[in-house]
Amino acid sequence: MAGFVHIGLAGARGRMGRAVSEILDQRKDVVTAARFDRTDQPDLSACDVVIDFTEADASVQLARMCAEAGSPALVIGATGFTREQDAEIERAAERIAIVKSGNFSLGVNMLVGLVAQAARRLPAADWDIEIIEAHHRLKRDAPSGTALMLGEAAADGRGHDLADLRGAPRDGLGEERPSGEIGFAAIRAGGIVGEHQVIFAAQDEILTLSHSARDRALFARGAVMAALWVKGRSPGLYGMQDVLGFQQA
Repeated sequence: MAGFVHIGLAGARGRMGRAVSEILDQRKDVVTAARFDRTDQPDLSACDVVIDFTEADASVQLARMCAEAGSPALVIGATGFTREQDAEIERAAERIAIVKSGNFSLGVNMLVGLVAQAARRLPAADWDIEIIEAHHRLKRDAPSGTALMLGEAAADGRGHDLADLRGAPRDGLGEERPSGEIGFAAIRAGGIVGEHQVIFAAQDEILTLSHSARDRALFARGAVMAALWVKGRSPGLYGMQDVLGFQQA
C-alpha cells in the first residue's frame, strides 16, 4: 500500500509486543506487515521497519539478518545486551538504520538530560549517585535498560564511561562507598510497569529525580514514533534522543 509505512513486529506475543500491536492497529498511516516471535522465521521483504521487543540474543540475530539483506530498518527495544552483543548491533548499523533505546518514553528521555546536567554540576566528591528501579516480577534483566541509560547519562555528565564508575551490587559486609561511584538497586515485584529514581545525595541535602510509568502504551507509542522516524534514514545507530530532537538542543 503506497504512502503507508510497513512495519514488522518482533516479539508480538510478549507484553510490549501486544501493546505495540494495539497502537499499530489504531493508526491509519501504517500497515502491520508481519508479526512474529523469537522462534519464527519471518519474511521481512514487505517491511520498511521492524520494531523489536524480544530479548538480546534474538535481537542480535534479527539485526544480523536485516544487515545482511540491507533492510529493513530496526527499532530495538530489547534490553540486557552484553558488550559483545552491543558491538554486533553497532556493526549491523553500518549497513542499516537502527534506533536502539532502553526506553521510548518522552518523560524518561527528558529525565536522561536532567540527570546528565545535574551530574555535570554537582561535584562527585560531595554528591553520591544512586539509581533505584522497579519492574514487574517477570522482568529478567537487572539493572533495567532505562536504569543503565540513566547511569550512562550520570557518568557522561561527570566525564567518564559508566563502566569506570559503576558500583558492584551490595551484599553482606563490604567496604565503605567509594567517592564518585554510581550505584544501582533493582526491585522485581508484582505488576510494576516501571519506576526509576536517581538520587543525588550530599551530607546535608538530597536531590531526587524520578519517573513513573503508568501504562505500557506510552512505550509502545514511542516505539512507533521511532519507527516512523527511522524509515529512510541513512545507516547508523540512533537513540530516542535523536528521534525526539534532543540531540540538537
